[in-house]
Amino acid sequence: MGNKLAVEDLTHSFNQQEILHGISFTVQDGEFLSILGPSGCGKTTILRILIGLLEPVSGRVIKDGKDITGVKPSARNMGIVFQNYALFQNMTVLGNVEYALQFNPELKPRARSIAEYVIEQVGLTEHITKKPHKLSGGQQQRVAIARTLALKPDIILFDEPMSALDAATRLLLRDEIKKIQKKFRSTIIYITHDQEEAFAMSDRIMVMNQGVIEQMDTPENIIRHPANQYIINFVIKNLQLKIDSLTKYIGAGG
Repeated sequence: MGNKLAVEDLTHSFNQQEILHGISFTVQDGEFLSILGPSGCGKTTILRILIGLLEPVSGRVIKDGKDITGVKPSARNMGIVFQNYALFQNMTVLGNVEYALQFNPELKPRARSIAEYVIEQVGLTEHITKKPHKLSGGQQQRVAIARTLALKPDIILFDEPMSALDAATRLLLRDEIKKIQKKFRSTIIYITHDQEEAFAMSDRIMVMNQGVIEQMDTPENIIRHPANQYIINFVIKNLQLKIDSLTKYIGAGG
């Protein structure tokens, strides 16, 4: 597995306040990397710079060995799945997925067949003629994922995609995303504030705090070798609280 993406010394400021303080990291080809941190830590700023919606104050983004820092979003071959789905309410599932292909000259002639294929892959064929308001939140999020997959991006960015969903749907969609990644061999960068989600899904986790990377490693190594007190408090103690609360109820049930 080689480097798919390399971020070098990225800084960004807003209203003269530095949000990112010289961030550097790499993402491997086919890797599932979660960027984990509380609100305001800079994780969404990184995502917006990667996709090309924000220009960094300094630093570089290298993809497949090429500097793409100044490249327009449409030329980066990255897809993004937002937390609010951003679906067209007046279009069917098929219409939403097919629409994304109309602006790609290479894929447009095969738009219908590509759309039908990815809708099948995310398990929505029986809902293909429905409009978004007839779908559950989890189904709408799968339409958003299908629409992104249809464009055949080689990196998919997820911006807190489950924050609006209930717990049961989140668990189902978590499994779906992992299956989709294996099926399409996608490289995924997943933004989340949920420790459990990051640890359940990721090959590696980048834990952020106030514009810096506190630790970047496999879930197992972060648990076994926390880098500092922040990791112990934000990651390990939070996970332990969830385990303790579950254990209490399991114990009560005999």
